[in-house]
Amino acid sequence: MLTLLVVFLAAAVVAVSVFRRVGLGTVLGYLAAGAVVGPSGIGVVRDVEAILHFAELGVVLLLFLIGLELQPSRLWKMRGVVFGAGTAQVVLSGALVAGIALLLGQPLPVAIVIGAALALSSTAFAMQTLAEKNELTREHGQASFGILLFQDVATIPMLALIPLLTTRPDGAQEGGPWQALLVAGVIAGLVVVGRFVLRPVLSFVAQARSHELSTASALLVVGGTALLMEHVGVSMALGAFLAGVLLADSQFRHELEANIEPFKGLLLGLFFMAVGMSANVGVFLERPLVVLGLALGLVLLKGVVLFGIGRAIGLAPRSAVGLGVAISQGGEFAFVLFGVAGTVGLLDGALRDLLVLVVTASMVVTPILFAFRDAAFRQLDTRGAPRAFDAIPDKETRVIIAGFGRFGQIVGRILRTKHIPFTALDANPQHIDFLRRFGNEIYYGDASRPDLLRTAKADEAEVLVLAVDDFEVSMKILEAARHHFPHLRVVARARNRQHAYALLGAKVDAVFRETFESSLSAAQRTLEELGMPSAEAREVARRFGEYDEAQVRAVFHLRDDIDALVASSKEYAAELERIFDVDTNAAE
Repeated sequence: MLTLLVVFLAAAVVAVSVFRRVGLGTVLGYLAAGAVVGPSGIGVVRDVEAILHFAELGVVLLLFLIGLELQPSRLWKMRGVVFGAGTAQVVLSGALVAGIALLLGQPLPVAIVIGAALALSSTAFAMQTLAEKNELTREHGQASFGILLFQDVATIPMLALIPLLTTRPDGAQEGGPWQALLVAGVIAGLVVVGRFVLRPVLSFVAQARSHELSTASALLVVGGTALLMEHVGVSMALGAFLAGVLLADSQFRHELEANIEPFKGLLLGLFFMAVGMSANVGVFLERPLVVLGLALGLVLLKGVVLFGIGRAIGLAPRSAVGLGVAISQGGEFAFVLFGVAGTVGLLDGALRDLLVLVVTASMVVTPILFAFRDAAFRQLDTRGAPRAFDAIPDKETRVIIAGFGRFGQIVGRILRTKHIPFTALDANPQHIDFLRRFGNEIYYGDASRPDLLRTAKADEAEVLVLAVDDFEVSMKILEAARHHFPHLRVVARARNRQHAYALLGAKVDAVFRETFESSLSAAQRTLEELGMPSAEAREVARRFGEYDEAQVRAVFHLRDDIDALVASSKEYAAELERIFDVDTNAAE
């Protein structure tokens, strides 16, 4: 057992590190590690079924955590995308895949399982890729999250449906009306127990102030509920999910999540490794074109469906393409469904091996599709005619806001409350199209162009709010404004100290570091929470803020003198000692 544990950990550490570094994600890393140590690889592990059965606890814990996240208020806010687009995607993709499976000669129950499983996408894979590309907050990123959330929920009835598709040798279905009533009764009982018994018990355990006892109670809740549901003929995953939902709005939610997360991560990683061990690499070597063809066909089919859904819910064409690329792959829950279907006898070993390879290959294709998408968009931007600058109406303008992101929007909202006329400019057409859907008056254009500034009434305006976060773009706009409209007073946003130094060098009227004031407020509140009187904490934060602002200006003037910078740093540390009354190393 210890030897196997060391082998698993070593393979996972190496494979996952390599796969994350090349941008293929952790899931593929675990699958690759399992394939290497499994029967199709070096053969360290032989009894894959036993490991897979144990590792299914990772899926149980994962679904418990999904249940904890599904607060009714959160679902209600995203109801349009989650239940509208999510339902459309799962139903359309699943029906099309199931229809193709029927045409290829699969029985109806098997085709339903294949369609349901391949309709799902990889939450972990897609969200990680979107985060790395800074696209989570874009339209297609938000739509992807909503659809993935619905898919996570849809996995539960899918898992419950699979055993019902199984037939006995005499042709009758497993279970029946009595079993359905039993399941409904058990679920109703769980709701009552969770509301009136489970929470008081967890509260009693919390009073012991023992981390180990809290962890044990969390695992007991998950395991006990899962075993109860399995006892009445429903999957353990459904029981864990129900337990999570029952505790989603309780005061124990965050503690339960923190206690379960480490076990979930390790066991889920072991589950993916077990799937990789069970993957028959020989099938790929024998029929590589079949595997790749099916994987590309799956990605293409789901991508087309997702593009159509994206356009139907109002996404711009490029955002709809982004949605199709982001979640067109198969998902990790497909492995779960295939495993359950194999256990109950719906899928034979050869078909399951082929489908696992198809899902894995579709995941590998996703980063490649993102690269093609980015290259295609760059090519279109280069070849196509650039979008014309918006026509700005002839109106009174006292303030011009260059850059209408999170910083510029707050400035604009405050000006609007005082009925001060302003003109907002931004150079990101997708961002502008998105903001206009919510009634914002904003114009597309490059604020560094003097003709656009002149059209925006820069010659009559009084203040330029430089709210662009890009350093080079910000300085370019400032240079154009200073040269052509020297009367404009400039209030500038600085991304960091280096940006602040450059703005000070350009002699702007006011420089605001974007996170500085909020950081001071957070520090003040921290001191108050530690017991310091509010007045004293406010004074400490004020003095630190004034001193740090003075240091920024002082260091700016001394930036070419290294010795002076070192001396200034020592003085800075000494002042920190005096303000906070702590003993620090001034040299450090």
